[in-house]
Amino acid sequence: MKVLALTRYGRLGASSRMRTYQYVPLWQAMGIDVQVSPLLRDDYIKRLYAKQATNWFAVINDYLMQVLRLLSARKYDLLWIEKELLPNLPAWFEQALGACNIRYVVDYDDAIFHNYDINRHPAKRLLADKIDKVMRNSALVVCGNAYLAERAHTAGSRHVEIVPTVVDLDRYAVVKSKIRPVLIIGWIGSPSTVKYLDVVLPALKIVAAEFPLQLRVIGAQFASPGLDVECRSWSEESEASEIQDFDVGIMPLIDSPWERGKCGYKLIQYMACCRPVVASPVGVNREIVTDGINGYLASTVDEWTHAFRTLYSDLQNRLVMGEHGRRSVEEKYCLQVTAPRLVQLFHEAAI
Repeated sequence: MKVLALTRYGRLGASSRMRTYQYVPLWQAMGIDVQVSPLLRDDYIKRLYAKQATNWFAVINDYLMQVLRLLSARKYDLLWIEKELLPNLPAWFEQALGACNIRYVVDYDDAIFHNYDINRHPAKRLLADKIDKVMRNSALVVCGNAYLAERAHTAGSRHVEIVPTVVDLDRYAVVKSKIRPVLIIGWIGSPSTVKYLDVVLPALKIVAAEFPLQLRVIGAQFASPGLDVECRSWSEESEASEIQDFDVGIMPLIDSPWERGKCGYKLIQYMACCRPVVASPVGVNREIVTDGINGYLASTVDEWTHAFRTLYSDLQNRLVMGEHGRRSVEEKYCLQVTAPRLVQLFHEAAI
């Protein structure tokens, strides 16, 4: 079976890396001949995170290359499309694929439809139903959580499946928590999502006056007067070892439509490393975190501070919660479970 995977980014893009690239070796081992072609080059991501001006000449060239790739679509049994073919343009090409009976699977791990339907920009609002059309013309919609799947059903998609964003267990070894006087509260993410740390900042400042702690930030810059914050660079090679040096992993969020579409990937990373988690009860976080078992759900300053106090004072509790989290990842949130399922879905979608 031949599949053309049309990702949004190269390996630097988290969604592309987790939802496509990490699967390729296993898919190929299971008889799927996969060719991966990213829409936007890594330079786009580098400029985005460095807050540099977009190279529009390169973007236009990338869009033209995407159109040229589609001319060879009939060579493949199936197209695997990350979100949409050409962002900010109408769904012409997805509709053309449907009209030509070229079967494609479209994959979502974010509420990308909200880039259009609740966007204040008039041009984007004109595309409010674009993603609905993309979903409706697909042979299969793969969604990272129930919020995204509900939209696909509403759009009239003929086949919708939920497949969470997962880790490769072989990359996430279990390393015992260190016994130390300071509590390392860790967060991993990107410059575009570091803003969510403001949600937990009041609680961190309260407990920092009660016991020694450090906020460890991987992948972005963050600072707050009076709080010990250490920021470290992210790399694909070091992310697991960085998390293994956390005592607790956190995922604060605001409760809004975009955040309800998130897939909780950082929680799964923490849990894969046997670390307890504390998260805002938004979207899929409610499913990943079993409150009091593998971590805590916290929506108020009091709930965040209670979670941090409890985890600081009880090392054994941290260890037990970490073990529960790892077990959950092994059962539901790992590549070893989801890769065979996706291969089966590919075969069903290609018929």
